[in-house]
Amino acid sequence: MPFIIPANTLASGGYEVNNSCRFDSASSADLRISDYSGAGTSRKTRTYSMWIKRSELSYAVIFGSSGKDHWVFGADHKIQINIGSGTDSRRITDMLFRDVSAWYHIVFAYDTTQSTAANRFTMWVNGAVATTSIVGGKNEVAEDEEALVFINGDTSTIGSDEDGASYCDCYMAEWVFVDGQKLDADSFGEYDEDSGIWKPIDVSGITLGTNGFYLDFKTASDLGIDAGNDNDFEPTNLAAIDQSTDTCTNNFCTWNPLANYTNTLTFSEGNLKTVMSSQAWHSARGTFGFSSGKWYWECKLLGNQSNYTGVVDETAVMNTADAHTENGNTLFYNGSNGEMEVDGSQTSNNYGNFSETQVCGVAVDADNNKISIYKNGSAIVSNHSQEIPTGQNTNFGSPFYSESGGNSDGNGYGNFSQAVPSGYFALNTKNLAEYG
Repeated sequence: MPFIIPANTLASGGYEVNNSCRFDSASSADLRISDYSGAGTSRKTRTYSMWIKRSELSYAVIFGSSGKDHWVFGADHKIQINIGSGTDSRRITDMLFRDVSAWYHIVFAYDTTQSTAANRFTMWVNGAVATTSIVGGKNEVAEDEEALVFINGDTSTIGSDEDGASYCDCYMAEWVFVDGQKLDADSFGEYDEDSGIWKPIDVSGITLGTNGFYLDFKTASDLGIDAGNDNDFEPTNLAAIDQSTDTCTNNFCTWNPLANYTNTLTFSEGNLKTVMSSQAWHSARGTFGFSSGKWYWECKLLGNQSNYTGVVDETAVMNTADAHTENGNTLFYNGSNGEMEVDGSQTSNNYGNFSETQVCGVAVDADNNKISIYKNGSAIVSNHSQEIPTGQNTNFGSPFYSESGGNSDGNGYGNFSQAVPSGYFALNTKNLAEYG
């Protein structure tokens, strides 16, 4: 499986972002603020910067104030920007945002005191100016237009609209609002000299203004803490477990909802949880592939169910509910007392089963075409030959569920239930760049 580093994720070097916040629409999770210490520096000049990794590709509110300013992912996968009340300016991007494996850096900035309309609003994506156009019969951003979001006395939200009608399934990191300045994208990021990848920089020196804030999500017990200006948010349905180590400087593998071949699997919790809608076979794949190296992940079962876990070749046809019967896979089947199957055929059995809440560890040695299955920290399947190189909770190293195991790989990445086998690593971009 050839591996391509997703956009905006460096293998190593530079400023490191340690945490993000995982937003889940099914949990009605968001951050809210309404009370500021003052009226604000300016409602006419301001900048918003955030790193975001999408989970579900549906209509989703990034941030805003209900019926007023709000920024959303539309059903067409474009970002729609509303400035002012519902009758004012509405713009939409030409660019589509439908890569669930990548972190995007998005900057919105405007200065409505400018007499020239083209100078009032600018948007950047991954360091480059993004083309936007007026939509829906709305107007250009008016001269001296005042923002209606992140102002005193009005409830503003991140991850939803104010009235809770729509939420966002995503990860967010390095969220910055600058009150009173129209800044460029290079105030928040830069291009890496070696790879050319857009990467974050330290933003702690930016003057935020009266109502500005910097959310670094480093405090798990209170993900709404403003690290730069004491404008703290109130977390709603966000707990310590929603602090993630999946960030714009170390991107972790998740399940890929675009590879939901029967469209009957429900993905949630940052694409780490899958639920079947019926008692039938379903199939999905992860966002990362590999052609070499040794890799480890875990799955915690949601019920006493039969399921397959393992590896599939990227060229294998995986477009049916019965993908486990096709060529190009090496899988552990949690049924018939536990068996290994290759290319849809049983090769060996009687390894034992996993029951509800038990953790199945998967260790894949792509260098020697071997796969091992772990239970309670011990291998029940050891170095089973793998012919070709891959409904549960999945832990690729940054679990959404409470995990007290505290086991990381040799590079210190991940929190796993069981000890990571020596020489095996979590599936993230830093490890893949080194070993993949």
